[in-house]
Amino acid sequence: MGKLIKNHWARLIVLVAAIYQVAAAIEGFFWPKVFWDFLTKNLDPVVKPIPILQIINLVLGLLGLAWEWPLKFLLSTPLHRSIEARLALYPLSALAAALLYQGTNPALYYLIGMGIYFWAYSEGEVVCEPWSLPRRGRGRS
Repeated sequence: MGKLIKNHWARLIVLVAAIYQVAAAIEGFFWPKVFWDFLTKNLDPVVKPIPILQIINLVLGLLGLAWEWPLKFLLSTPLHRSIEARLALYPLSALAAALLYQGTNPALYYLIGMGIYFWAYSEGEVVCEPWSLPRRGRGRS
């Protein structure tokens, strides 16, 4: 059996979270609601009348999609290969998703994906092009 490549696994989970976050943001335009409104009504102005939180979720979801299913100009760039950058951005995406009522599931998916990315980072994995294996050096066998 092969070895589990954790960054590929995390990539798929974060892809699902990003797709779900985009769908939640679009749904939030029609039914604006903050998840935490049972505790306080102070966050209601963030979703209506101006949909600030929905726009933030839409932008972060599209950014996650572009990053994990890389566009041609992002492929093989240092930003695409960086697990550290992912571990810096995805908590913000998870927070924005957790604030929106429709985005609680993608927030949980982001947390799971971040945990797996951290696991991959702690074991020294490197991110390569999607659906490929990291190349070994010429001196190794």
